[in-house]
Amino acid sequence: MEYGIVDVLTLLGSLGIFLFGMKLMSESLQKVAGDKMRSILAAMTSNRVKGILTGFIITSVIQSSSATTVMVVSFVNAGLLSLIESIGVIMGANIGTTITAWLISILGFKVKMSALAIPLIGLGFPLLFSKNRTWKSWGEIVVGFSLLFIGLQYLKGAVPDIKNNPEVLNFLGSFIDMGYLTLIIFLLVGTLLTVVIQSSSATMALTLVLCFNGIIPFEVAAAMVLGENIGTTITANLAAMVANVSAKRAARAHLIFNTFGVIWILILFYPFTKLVTWVVVSTGAASPMVEAASIPIALSIFHTSFNILNVLVMVWFAKFIERIVIKLVPDKEADEEFKLKHIKIGLLSTPEMSLFQAKKEIAVYATTTTKMFDFVKELSIIDKDKDFENLFNKIQKYEDITDDVEIEIANYLTSVSESRLSNKGAKQIRAMFELIDDIESIADSANNIAKALKRKKEGKIVFSDELNKRINNMFSLIDEALAEMNKNLGSKYSEIDYTKAVEIEDKINNYRNQLREEHIHNVESKKYDYNTGIIFTELYSTSEKLADHIINVSESIQRAKDGE
Repeated sequence: MEYGIVDVLTLLGSLGIFLFGMKLMSESLQKVAGDKMRSILAAMTSNRVKGILTGFIITSVIQSSSATTVMVVSFVNAGLLSLIESIGVIMGANIGTTITAWLISILGFKVKMSALAIPLIGLGFPLLFSKNRTWKSWGEIVVGFSLLFIGLQYLKGAVPDIKNNPEVLNFLGSFIDMGYLTLIIFLLVGTLLTVVIQSSSATMALTLVLCFNGIIPFEVAAAMVLGENIGTTITANLAAMVANVSAKRAARAHLIFNTFGVIWILILFYPFTKLVTWVVVSTGAASPMVEAASIPIALSIFHTSFNILNVLVMVWFAKFIERIVIKLVPDKEADEEFKLKHIKIGLLSTPEMSLFQAKKEIAVYATTTTKMFDFVKELSIIDKDKDFENLFNKIQKYEDITDDVEIEIANYLTSVSESRLSNKGAKQIRAMFELIDDIESIADSANNIAKALKRKKEGKIVFSDELNKRINNMFSLIDEALAEMNKNLGSKYSEIDYTKAVEIEDKINNYRNQLREEHIHNVESKKYDYNTGIIFTELYSTSEKLADHIINVSESIQRAKDGE
């Protein structure tokens, strides 16, 4: 056999050029359209049909189903998409990813794109040095697109030539005439290749080249494509490993959707491939069972029609898939799940109703932030290192998510502010912007307390019973303030009286002053060392800052009340 190590390396290098081109093009497309795509993803998923359409559009534009599904997982993690909504987007992404196969089949095999690739690089290369980010990204898109087809051209020449290497055909022949076992073997090959390469597009390109060169027949290639559909789900599942329960469920839903689709199409595999063959022949082309040059188009038809039919079949089982993944990924920590409950459906018919929805969402946001402070209190009494680290990481995750939710509410309020608002409504909008800013600042302060507790743990600083009592008393006062704040946020703004909130704030300020005086006295009398004093001071002073943001919330509610 003449196919040696250099040939293998050439094959890998060709695949590398293709993969790099695809990665560069996809990432650059995301830079150009990313923000708009994320906005579409957040807004256009109120029902399954819209979700499917959204997933299709985004994946078609950014040319990466993996990027779409990872984006979906991150949105579910932040509570911006529900599990059932994410399933719809994932279904649409599966259809969108078939566009890549058509690009490769038409431009890579029917058109000599490789001849245009170098001139295209000449066109795009100067743009890479532009100071304008958009122009630079467009340059990267052109260069990536060109490298993709250069890699494909090399790939076509790098696969074994069966005329000069008949051993390859003999080797594959021993696996090809085994009926359904052949399909299972090459399905696993397609899955494994996609998992290793981490790109279903690159695996599809390799499959198309193998077909075009006559190394594998149409039916075997179709089985590999089914395997690629399973392999591509691994990326989202890897992304969900560090995410919350909902995100893990979204990733599992992707795996289940693709796996169930592969199972039912395997049952109808031979009639389905015969139907695809009939479609190709009816267009005037040669049968893909006979002519290798017809296989790329036939495979693209198979890939697209399978994914469309799979969506049409499985969309009716979305609720069933949801129930399965809920059982597969039990909700051990329900409080980790964040969902925008009110404003994710978009603007309502009138600005006043939209403001009412925003008010309810802000109340939910404040409740979530309060939970974060509960975790901080729990962190202050944990001894075991592993338990401490797990809870600290959970607080960090809450901090990230509260940032995301603030942005979503702010974007919603911005959209409402562009409507024709009354003078009262305009005042309410301004007050609500202040509300979400202070609620997010509460989360920031809670996170700073958690970081101080971590430094205390790492520095092996032990508080006396008296110091622990002082901090616990401060935390209790913060609890009172948070409870009053949440009560006010959940009430009608026109009916609240924030006198009690002011009284609690005064208590906290007085207690902070008391602790400051005690601290100075304790340092002078050397009751504890310098490092202990630093952490103690940071804990009570940061708690007082947190309380400042709490009273700011009540004052903003008062301004919203005046607006009414």
